Amino acid sequence: MNIVANELKTRGVGVFDDVLQHNDEAIITVRGKSKYVTVSLERYNYLRKCELETALLEAKAEIKAGRGRVMSADEHLAQL
Repeated sequence: MNIVANELKTRGVGVFDDVLQHNDEAIITVRGKSKYVTVSLERYNYLRKCELETALLEAKAEIKAGRGRVMSADEHLAQL
């Protein structure tokens, strides 16, 4: 569902309550272009958890493939 930025200005953040009751996300358009996406905090936390789990699986695959190195935190920071 799209929300025009001017609607957000006039109705305030309450517009999100209305939209997110029936949709997983709301796209905010500014001057006719999609610019931002908003989701409920529950949905955001779910997506963030998926992202972190994916990063962990990718890191484990890198280590299993022999592309990982064991080093101390100080060594890692120095490398950065």
